[in-house]
Amino acid sequence: MRQLFSLFVILIISYSSTHVVWGQELKEIKFMDQTIEVDGRLVESVWETLPKYTGFYNYLPTDEGLAENQTELKVFHNGEYLFVSAVYHDTTSEVQLSSLKRDDIGNTVAESETFVFIIDTQLQQQSAYYFAVNMGGAQVDGLIERINEGYSLSSNWNTVWYAATHVNGTKKQYELKIPLKNLSFNQANEAVAIQSYVRDIKNNSWTIMTDLSRNYRLFDLRFAQSFKIDQLPKATNARFAVIPSMTVNYNSDIANNFDDTSFVPSLDVQYNVSSSMKLDVTLNPDFSQIDVDQQVTNLTRFSVFFPEQRNFFLENADLFSNLGLSDVNPFYSRRIGAQTAMQFGVKLSGNLTAKTRIGLLNAQTEKENENGPQNYSVLVGEHQLSQRLATTAFLINRQETSGFDFKNDYNRVAGLNLNYRSLNRKWTGVANMAQSFVPNESGKDSFYNVGMFYNVRGAELGASFRQVQRNYITDVGFTPRLLNYDAERDITVREGYTQSSIEGIFNHFPENSTKINQYRYFFGSNDTYWDEDGKLQQSSSFYNTALFFKELSAVYLNVYHDYVNLKYAFDPLGNGDSLLPDEYQFFRARMGYNSARNNNFVYSGFAQYGQFYSGLNTTLGATVNYRLLPYANLLLSYQMDDLDLDELGQQTFHLTRFTGEVFFTNRLNWTTYVQYSTQNDNLNINSRLQWEYKPLSYVYLVLTDNFNEQLNRTNWGIAFKVNYRLDF
Repeated sequence: MRQLFSLFVILIISYSSTHVVWGQELKEIKFMDQTIEVDGRLVESVWETLPKYTGFYNYLPTDEGLAENQTELKVFHNGEYLFVSAVYHDTTSEVQLSSLKRDDIGNTVAESETFVFIIDTQLQQQSAYYFAVNMGGAQVDGLIERINEGYSLSSNWNTVWYAATHVNGTKKQYELKIPLKNLSFNQANEAVAIQSYVRDIKNNSWTIMTDLSRNYRLFDLRFAQSFKIDQLPKATNARFAVIPSMTVNYNSDIANNFDDTSFVPSLDVQYNVSSSMKLDVTLNPDFSQIDVDQQVTNLTRFSVFFPEQRNFFLENADLFSNLGLSDVNPFYSRRIGAQTAMQFGVKLSGNLTAKTRIGLLNAQTEKENENGPQNYSVLVGEHQLSQRLATTAFLINRQETSGFDFKNDYNRVAGLNLNYRSLNRKWTGVANMAQSFVPNESGKDSFYNVGMFYNVRGAELGASFRQVQRNYITDVGFTPRLLNYDAERDITVREGYTQSSIEGIFNHFPENSTKINQYRYFFGSNDTYWDEDGKLQQSSSFYNTALFFKELSAVYLNVYHDYVNLKYAFDPLGNGDSLLPDEYQFFRARMGYNSARNNNFVYSGFAQYGQFYSGLNTTLGATVNYRLLPYANLLLSYQMDDLDLDELGQQTFHLTRFTGEVFFTNRLNWTTYVQYSTQNDNLNINSRLQWEYKPLSYVYLVLTDNFNEQLNRTNWGIAFKVNYRLDF
């Protein structure tokens, strides 16, 4: 595998050595020594003097031709703020919204009438700032991040900026004011890259400034347009933010007859070391206000991934969260503070030069019972070698501490990643290698991966090959398949594996159909696993075909096939009667329907039936979403999994989730989650009142209650938290 990895890297570097200048006619962000009142009305005379950028293209439900409802974009700066206006020429004054909650991409942006503005200040197609505002004035800000084979969007970066909207007849007007000091500019560049698009949920349309086919993501930075900046300030003022907070927690453990009340002061500090380098510090952090994890029914042999919810780890997370693959990731920040409380965290991230980014993270946890204090450090460097090739190197360390001394209990992981992108935007490639280090352990401690992906309109293809050795130990990572639980012996066996993956998608977009938007003829994938001796352990195949209608509702069919050479006993029923090691082969099929998303009542459902190891599996699922807009959003989902394993037993698992959101204003909302899982023997209620009383300053009131399957209360708690943001 090491030889295959080396050959792949040599070929990519050789092909990437040609330098090509990005040829693109520059638009302009003019300097105007004026300011405006952000009210969405666009009555200031400065707007009349600026060039108008229009000619937006269709993206969905069709990606052909110019949009019928056009948007006009104007931008300027005054040395302190970047001002953006957009006028969307609708055919009606009606406004449709799904949420007034800040940073809710799924509803505030995708299910509403929304304007999105993206700016890549480094002009490297690696990362960018994302700003969105819907017609209800709800704001979303985030970061677009390069990942292995494309781009991802995270709304967990927050900054202070201002936005307002206004309905002017059938025109939908948006006005934005973004402090330049909050953006990391490369002073050597005379230009930035900008992308902009508009979501109109009423007609289910997305329109975009660039002629972009639907096989690319809306925020693919390779399609952003260059804008020359007129008189960009040589340096931005240093930005210093201090956010003190106080939390009062009350917890009652009914089962153990224990109550506790605590007062937790916390302090967060953010400092712009330079216009492109940011320092974050958190002291005695409290995370009581974060969203509760969604409960799941897990019928696999391996642990389930739950996303990070804590803002300290999420802001500017692209440098730290994309160091491996989704299921072989050397850094999974949820490991930090999972067993003991976090004392402090320090994070430095940003651009050293236009082509070089660095990230440094350090966090300390305290001692609690048998769990010793731990120090966690991550160092990441990312460099753009050429237009085609970028590389990332990293070092991760987990080490037990004693005061200011480090003990000889550590785990370290070092690695190198290469990312390739062709200039014609059709090919992407990735190569990863890493090695772990622990005391008194060496050999079989590496991870290798190579992958290549092809993407054109109507077709996507991909293939990858990886090897994960048994002693590739990542205490701060997520590598679930290395850990095999034997239900008969009640032990976990660490075992390496080799995996190959292939996938392909073939779509057809009929041009003249009045009802059909897309035929997905084929979406198929296969993942095959071999053990350390080269013996086939599992081969899992997936096939999907789907029909998408003009209003973007869809009907689909999935077929699954699994071959499993089970080496360790598996107890999916949780009753102590396990499936024994043997060879199993089983098929399942699922059929489902998703309704259109632009109605007040949205629903979906599916039914699945087929084999499961030596027995049968029936799964039914449904979701209903009712929007009492702009005041509330209600969602209820239910899933039933029935397993019948003959003489081993039969079990039916139920999973129900209710989400209720009430919007008093776009700054004050009340969200309640109710989750019931029979597999986890838990009924959980989490209710949170959130008030943004000034930009990025919040008051939270959070109630959490837990019951077992017999509806006996096991524990409950209430938290009241206030923070206040001071900007200097």
